[in-house]
Amino acid sequence: MKIRPVLILPSLPEKISHLQELAHNVWYAWSPELRKLFRRLDSDCWDECNQNPVMMLANVSQEKLREAAEDESFVAHLARVYGEFNAYMAQKKWFETRFPVCKEAKIAYFSCEYGLDVSLPVYSGGLGVLSGDHLKSASDLGIPIVAVGLLYRFGYFRQSLNADGWQNETYVENDWYNMPVSLERDADGNPLKIVVKICDCPVTAQIWKVQVGRVALYLLDANIPENPSMHREITYQLYTGDKDVRIRQEMLLGIGGVRALEALGYKPQAYHLNEGHSMFLCFERVRKLMHDESLSFDEAWEMVWSTNVFTTHTPVPAGNEQFDVKLMEKYLEPIGSQLGLSFKELMNLGRIFEGNSSDPFSMTVGALRMSAYANGVSQLHGKISREMWRHVWSGWPDEEIPISAITNGIHTYSWIARNLGEMYKTYLGPRYIEQPEDPTCWDKIQRIPDSELWRAHQYNKEKLIFFTRNRLKKQLIAQGKSHQELKRTEDILDPHALTIGFARRFATYKRGHLLFSDMDRLRRILGNGDRKVQIILAGKAHPRDNAGKEIIKSVVHISQQEEFRNSIVFLENYNLEVAAKMVAGVDVWLNTPRRPQEASGTSGMKAAVNGALNLSILDGWWEEGYTPDTGWAIGTTTEYATTEEQDYIESQALYNALEHDIVPMFYDHNKENFSHDWVQMMKHSIIMGGRQFSSHRMLREYTERFYIPAIQSYGNMTENNYELTRQVTSWNKKVKDDWSKISISSVMMPHVNGSSRVGQSMLVEIKLNLGDLNPDDVTVEVVRGRLNAQDQIENNEIFTASLEKSHEDGSHSYKAEMVSTRSGRIGITARVVPHNSRHQIKEHPRLITWLE
Repeated sequence: MKIRPVLILPSLPEKISHLQELAHNVWYAWSPELRKLFRRLDSDCWDECNQNPVMMLANVSQEKLREAAEDESFVAHLARVYGEFNAYMAQKKWFETRFPVCKEAKIAYFSCEYGLDVSLPVYSGGLGVLSGDHLKSASDLGIPIVAVGLLYRFGYFRQSLNADGWQNETYVENDWYNMPVSLERDADGNPLKIVVKICDCPVTAQIWKVQVGRVALYLLDANIPENPSMHREITYQLYTGDKDVRIRQEMLLGIGGVRALEALGYKPQAYHLNEGHSMFLCFERVRKLMHDESLSFDEAWEMVWSTNVFTTHTPVPAGNEQFDVKLMEKYLEPIGSQLGLSFKELMNLGRIFEGNSSDPFSMTVGALRMSAYANGVSQLHGKISREMWRHVWSGWPDEEIPISAITNGIHTYSWIARNLGEMYKTYLGPRYIEQPEDPTCWDKIQRIPDSELWRAHQYNKEKLIFFTRNRLKKQLIAQGKSHQELKRTEDILDPHALTIGFARRFATYKRGHLLFSDMDRLRRILGNGDRKVQIILAGKAHPRDNAGKEIIKSVVHISQQEEFRNSIVFLENYNLEVAAKMVAGVDVWLNTPRRPQEASGTSGMKAAVNGALNLSILDGWWEEGYTPDTGWAIGTTTEYATTEEQDYIESQALYNALEHDIVPMFYDHNKENFSHDWVQMMKHSIIMGGRQFSSHRMLREYTERFYIPAIQSYGNMTENNYELTRQVTSWNKKVKDDWSKISISSVMMPHVNGSSRVGQSMLVEIKLNLGDLNPDDVTVEVVRGRLNAQDQIENNEIFTASLEKSHEDGSHSYKAEMVSTRSGRIGITARVVPHNSRHQIKEHPRLITWLE
């Protein structure tokens, strides 16, 4: 039977027709007034449609639409919101003002998930939410990003718990025709499609568009009739555990994403790989340059490398995406052939040690090798990443490994509770919305009267408790609980009690069990007479992570014990809606990762700008955000001999903080029935979160440090038919071929006899041989630093040596002068690194020769 599909669109009266346009721009996700307008149209329908305005307009009755069109107040409200929307879209933004010569540039941003709004379920957790906030801030700042991802038929799973607390996963099919996406079409009105050959089979994908304010996000969809079933499943599910499907997903994301942008008419100057999932885009970019511009592989590689930005998010080697030799041979060997590479050469691009033929292909290593700009997502994570990937750049000190750090941030206006947002607007002015990265505007938080801030927070806590009761009741109904048990949900939690929130992925390293490791002590804390403490938890475990599921089960079992029924609640199916309610309503936000395995984390930032106080391990962002007046640190930065020792010591520190600091301060009420000291910490927490951890600040850092240099590299490298690209590639080859001939024969300090004094000048003379290279091809440096017990230099200081003389025997003499600035035992050595005055990236290629 052949079925002909017909799409029936809602019929909106002319006076409210702008609702359709507004519903198809995810700007509604950070426009409280627009969301209020949709709720005003039909609040029940809004909730039933999962706060999805497109679905709501398709389901709301024509009678309601006619009533709204005849309601002068509603029409005026719509006109005001539509005016704000048009002003937002037309307004000259930061990027255009700051970098007017780059306003026509495009930056391609690739991520496998985007957490923009609860109505668009193409995300699983933190990485997706970060990507979503990245696009929102790019829109606010006018940064010319175009984003690429995948359109998942089922998205990530919905979590439910059975009566025993075990996690079950349900995959609900997305109805894309009732979501804020639109199908891209060609000039003839047909769906725009691209093709990627996967294992000799052409895989076709159509392209959907999500408008995120001023930023376009394109999602590829392989679930179409042209494809065989095995390839239609490529875009079925986010984070499938099937590696065969995963590699095909990532081929479609990377290779197909580049082709989709070309089909849409984009020619990006820079590419940003958000995590390693999209690494295969590097191969496609190289292939296109070889085919379209007649560049060699090395020339194309140089061009791609100089315009790629890569962000790594995983501080544990095993957590980075990798594919074994068989899968790579099956799917990627043909691509290697197109690039003129043997399979071994292709594999070596993704291996730390190029000679290990059994090692898998690491997407992170591949992305690092093919990106001039790379970063971790907190200062600590940057340090860990440099240590973790040091062998990719053999011979370089850890602190000079080319992985920097840009700490994550949040789109503050999306995450601040509406009542607090209105209060902030009153006391801070609109600048906190327009320029949240400006640290000076947040200091005005101190102007808010303590009692007013506390009342607003209490209101949000009451909303959270009401939401929790309703959600828990639905959970129990689904589990078939008795009427008596359902009735009890009406009284759980106390709006005046100290409320702790813990919500995140239940991976073992996040230690969701830590708070429950000493039940006697926890029992005393929760049941301390009139000083009540209560805990709300939420989070999913990966479908294949049984250890994480066991932690959830154990927590649920504890919450079901009679003595804890009113003080511990686990909410199932953690998503953006649950997160927003929790970060706005809790008093304390708890985070207990095993340091240093939390790359950044952003949930604590969201809690902070809502006035919650963080109680966290000094890991990720909290190592930068923590001060004694913004929250509490669990333990220290100490490294432990065993995980058992770490868990015990840090659990005791957690209980100590609750018993001796947090609970007493919270209940030290004044005559207005709140704690003055607590509210002062709330204000400091809001200021800290707003000043330091806005995604606007994050995007400005990416732009100034990475995007603009990459765009400039693109301009330089493509000029005059890739003249500089060809020259740099030729020079690189010469340097690499001749580098082994470099040797440093001596480093002498003629005026120092074993010791020197602070303030005394010190001359260092270096003699070396450069083989077939010229002094213009290198930089000679003196490295000075304090010696540790192993006679290794720490805290390097680098001084550039100048050429003193070139000798007839081919050797060269250099000298450097330095002044001793501190006493103690120091070490001095010398090294040679490449130098090309025409290339804007220092020390490329990443070669180094030390004094032996």
